[in-house]
Amino acid sequence: MGADHVRTLTTAVPGVAVTEVYDRDTERATQVAQGAGGSVATSAEDLIGSDQVDAVVIASPDSTHADLAVACIAAGKPALCEKPLAVTAQDALRVVEAEVALGRRLVQVGFMRRYDPGYAHLKATVASGALGEVRVVHNVHRNASSTTSATGPGIVTGSMIHELDTVAWLLDDEVVGIRIESPVRDGLPDPQLATLEMAGGALATVEVFVNAGYGYDVRCEVVGTAGTAALAPAPSVSTRIAGVDGVAVASDFVAHFADAYRIELTAWARAASAGAVDGPTTWDGYRANVVAEAGVAALVGGARQPVLSASRPALYAVGAR
Repeated sequence: MGADHVRTLTTAVPGVAVTEVYDRDTERATQVAQGAGGSVATSAEDLIGSDQVDAVVIASPDSTHADLAVACIAAGKPALCEKPLAVTAQDALRVVEAEVALGRRLVQVGFMRRYDPGYAHLKATVASGALGEVRVVHNVHRNASSTTSATGPGIVTGSMIHELDTVAWLLDDEVVGIRIESPVRDGLPDPQLATLEMAGGALATVEVFVNAGYGYDVRCEVVGTAGTAALAPAPSVSTRIAGVDGVAVASDFVAHFADAYRIELTAWARAASAGAVDGPTTWDGYRANVVAEAGVAALVGGARQPVLSASRPALYAVGAR
């Protein structure tokens, strides 16, 4: 993901230069840095503190996200942090509290679906009132295979977390209850089917299947009292294969959401150049972590779980993009 972000920043985002790169794999870091015309930092901390770096993209392992985000806040540098913001809700809240203490937002969470043209059009349709009162949202999220979401809880916190954010954003609402089940009783519980209860009364279903085999497939339909709207089929790309039902799907998420990543990085860089951030907030990241933790408890315990979180700080009172 980090290497792909570097390619996008250097080839498709105006006014940006990748000056430093860090990775634990020095050979990999050198290869990526050379391709971008930058240098290799000796550590993540040195990169964040460098006077050659104005803003930071965090695309490291999930367990490092919170600490690196807090370090960027301490350095006063805007950062785009890949999802999830943290592994636990408590760590995500630590990032929120660091921004609150500073008194300004500096970290954007990489929920790139908010920038996807298809999702953006779907949200505009919902906001227009054309569907009437929304009753149900159906979501499908399938990967050909996954090595990063290799446990039942990992599927929730690493993959389903996209839908946990997206549904709340689409409806401008919050998840207040969650239930997750899987037809697989022994071994990896994949696929998983979640039911989300929204504060406004709507329900959402989320099917996540990280080892579906046939390709990368994302779908979303919003059903209201006056009509229904769904994501339009994604444009054809050279890496597409045929799905089992004849629907063309991408081979991976990078190909499927290429436009979303480009738009996300362009918007982030524009805001970062002004020392600001206008995308998904650390509060959004925290809320997604809270819902994910409740989802893991539901998956393990087999019962519906309430979603309880801290009070929203005034810093995040205005809704983000």
